[in-house]
Amino acid sequence: MKCQYCGCLDSKVIDSRASDAGNSIRRRRECCRCGKRFTTYEKIELAPLMVVKHDGRREPFDVEKIRTSILRSTGKLPVSTDQVDEITSKIEIAAHNNNSSEITSQELGDMVMHELKDLNEVAYVRFASVYRKFTDLNMFMDELQKLVDETQSGVLKPL
Repeated sequence: MKCQYCGCLDSKVIDSRASDAGNSIRRRRECCRCGKRFTTYEKIELAPLMVVKHDGRREPFDVEKIRTSILRSTGKLPVSTDQVDEITSKIEIAAHNNNSSEITSQELGDMVMHELKDLNEVAYVRFASVYRKFTDLNMFMDELQKLVDETQSGVLKPL
């Protein structure tokens, strides 16, 4: 592994441990030339996955798009980056485990909504307002009412 400080290609592993719920390995390395330490991550390379958009276009799956949309939805809320990373990883694994080389953007959006509903109700509503393209207050109120009904019936755990 190339040292980020001096560019030397020779380093030794000092410590290895599972990371990201066992989906990657975190390695602490030490450069054999300059002696500085740095961290690398090893992750399984997943088979390519295509996302089928609403208009029929196909584009490569990009987990960073999922992460960015979750970060936007959770902005200024008591949600840690570790929690965002955890649900992003869950969605990525679920998307790749669908036994197909394609997944619809609707399926991905539904996965995000499911995870956000359990994580934070405000983040869920923020995401839903963009994902479901709310055009007026009635659509927004309908979604809120569904959320209230689920919370009161015990289907959803209250925050």
